Amino acid sequence: MAVAPETSKPVFWWLVVIGAMVCAMILVGGATRLTDSGLSITEWKPVTGAIPPLSLEAWQEEFDLYRASPEYQLQNRGMSLAEFEFIYWWEWGHRFLGRMIGLVFFVPLVVFWIRNQIPTRMKPRLVGLLALGGLQGFVGWWMVASGLVDRVDVSQYRLAAHLSLAFVILGATLWLALEARNGPARRGQGQLTKWALAFWGLIFVQVALGAFVAGLDAGRIFNTWPLMDGRLIPEGYLGGMSWFQAAFESRPAVQLHHRWTGYLVAIATLFLMFALRRTGLPTLRKSAHGLVMLVGLQVVLGIVTLMLAAPLWLSLMHQGGAIALFLFAGLTTWRVRIAD
Repeated sequence: MAVAPETSKPVFWWLVVIGAMVCAMILVGGATRLTDSGLSITEWKPVTGAIPPLSLEAWQEEFDLYRASPEYQLQNRGMSLAEFEFIYWWEWGHRFLGRMIGLVFFVPLVVFWIRNQIPTRMKPRLVGLLALGGLQGFVGWWMVASGLVDRVDVSQYRLAAHLSLAFVILGATLWLALEARNGPARRGQGQLTKWALAFWGLIFVQVALGAFVAGLDAGRIFNTWPLMDGRLIPEGYLGGMSWFQAAFESRPAVQLHHRWTGYLVAIATLFLMFALRRTGLPTLRKSAHGLVMLVGLQVVLGIVTLMLAAPLWLSLMHQGGAIALFLFAGLTTWRVRIAD
């Protein structure tokens, strides 16, 4: 039997395509949440759900199911069929893209495996990534199910879990793609490697906090900056809750924490930039400058999105900026680990 290669360009480009599709999935998911479309499909049909309604009768059946949901009864009563179709297509598109990612991942994986084009060390991790994708489908339905009984929105906890898992999948895809292209990164033991990993983790935490902002519509209150309606700590910060509960359930607290974690990211970026520049390595200097530019752009996008009360197009640009920053922080971590 032929020995598996150490690197594989076909596997690299396949994972790049998967990563691009995951990015699209995150953005479509964001649009689905922001247009209140996520509860329009009230059943989970992993196979037959790939086929949308093809007749007026089929559309009416889907609409009747939706009209039995709390969201319709309490928030959208009187919605027309045409208005329902608009939100239905967002949710259907999100689920269909998820199915396509699964197909585009599984079929080439089998082909590459049979042809012995996958580096041996990557095989169990690719199987693990496939399992994470399957888990993500379950988590997505678990999230939707939380909004079908006694509430008009999905649970912000489950939304954060769904988005966080998407970024875990995206980060793993990035790392495996780099490994397929360049071979395994040696295990950097220096302090700079730890800082780069911590910075990447901080970006991940900020993404999760952003999910709570989206889940509670917390970006549509306190639309002033730098203070929150003239106060450093907003009115109603705790809302009668304990601090721990308020951190995840109070809209003022959720927005404040997302703001201040953004400032922390900006400060951490400056420290990391100086550390990367001190190495004198051209690749790491470029990474330093790229991080500063991306974080600066993301901060500006966040402020403008907030001050305009989170319009759809700006919110999606802000989410796209988070994706770009997360990916670049991961790439920087890879480069540091090789050099450190």
